[in-house]
Amino acid sequence: MTAAGFLASMAGIGRLRPAPGTWGSALVLPLAWGGPALCLLAAALFSALGVWAISRLPEARDDPSWVVIDEGAGQSLALAALPGFWTPGWTAPIWVVGAFVLFRFFDIVKPWPVSWADRRAGAVWVMLDDLVAGALAAACLLAMRIVAG
Repeated sequence: MTAAGFLASMAGIGRLRPAPGTWGSALVLPLAWGGPALCLLAAALFSALGVWAISRLPEARDDPSWVVIDEGAGQSLALAALPGFWTPGWTAPIWVVGAFVLFRFFDIVKPWPVSWADRRAGAVWVMLDDLVAGALAAACLLAMRIVAG
């Protein structure tokens, strides 16, 4: 496996079956312990590495299921909307599960504008549809946090 393939598949996680995108999303959930800044940094890093890797893999430009670095980036962005595990009480894991479920929902269902980004070809667009799904999940989480107080 090339370095680009290794990165695009997140160290081979994208080769797991079933549901490689779900495995790729689950892989980054521990980042929530680091708080929002770490999650934003991870989303940016995964995005940059993903564009680099996908642009070097012609077979990855159509977003095959084994490319999961985009899920890592989008899930990290969704996690950035959480207060982090430093929040007292038992609710922190519930928020992480909520971030996971919301991101996977938007990534799988692909409502507009996720579907708009998904229809475009190229390395940036492979990453962008998942970042948009992550942003939608983050917006929902932030709204829920405001309502929950």
